[in-house]
Amino acid sequence: MTAGAAPPDASPPSPDRGPILAGACSWSDRSLVREGSFYPRPSMRAAERLAFYAARLPLAEIGTTRWFPPTPEQAHQWAARTPASFRFDVQAWSLFTGASTLPSSLWPDLFEEVRPDARERHRLYREHLSEEALHECWARFRHAIQPLAASGRLGCVTLRCPHWLRPGRTSTTLLTEARAALEGWSVAVELPNRRWQEGDQAEETLALLEDLDLALTCIDAARRPDQAEPLVAATADLAVVRFLGRRPGRWPWPWRYRDDELAGWLQTLERLATGCREVHCLFANTFADDAVAGALALRALVDPQPVQGELF
Repeated sequence: MTAGAAPPDASPPSPDRGPILAGACSWSDRSLVREGSFYPRPSMRAAERLAFYAARLPLAEIGTTRWFPPTPEQAHQWAARTPASFRFDVQAWSLFTGASTLPSSLWPDLFEEVRPDARERHRLYREHLSEEALHECWARFRHAIQPLAASGRLGCVTLRCPHWLRPGRTSTTLLTEARAALEGWSVAVELPNRRWQEGDQAEETLALLEDLDLALTCIDAARRPDQAEPLVAATADLAVVRFLGRRPGRWPWPWRYRDDELAGWLQTLERLATGCREVHCLFANTFADDAVAGALALRALVDPQPVQGELF
């Protein structure tokens, strides 16, 4: 399939709802390439793998950007190797989320903006940089993925916040900063700390995200019987659901979704899609071909039209 061809939509839009797109959180994970049966041969070049993937699914997440900011050249390549209607969701660099960050991922010319007492540490945090340097980091990150936005392939930027980040002034400042830095783009936020969805805080969380026009990343994962249902809501014109897997155990974890587990999401996805521009369903169970299998299976349930590579 050439880069100009259109990939299969996961769900055709209707007048009152947006399309439901399904994809994997990696198209080049080592176990997918080496141990999965999705790709016809493990020796495919990087460009061939992405083109093969994009011919079968309309969405993918780029997770490597969480650890190292991309370059504009990489973004140009991702855009050039995919159809015009393909969507990439890009994880924000860890420094922007409040999480620890590898010092080697910081642009070298900005290292002198790190506080002197933090320059020898094995991890950096946003408070170790000057305000001017943090602003410059946002500007460079935005510049790096601008080719995806310019080509219409940027789905959203996702902030995967650390588990310790709770509701409060620090987190509100962080989210407000991200919204301003990524103005004009869709932004999704994953909030794993339970306090965001406990009691009255749940409504405050949704209200904050709606006010900032940030999409809540809804989570599907294994839960203990005493755990509450996770928040599922559309707080922006884009809705995002991350599928982590249901049956954790010893490695390799048996995370592949059954059709009945995915079918249980159909009504919820339809509700999320009502009034939304798009719904993005991302499979993060990236062992072997579990993630791409889940994405293809969900797409078949939402839109049962034949698609290349549906069986592999």
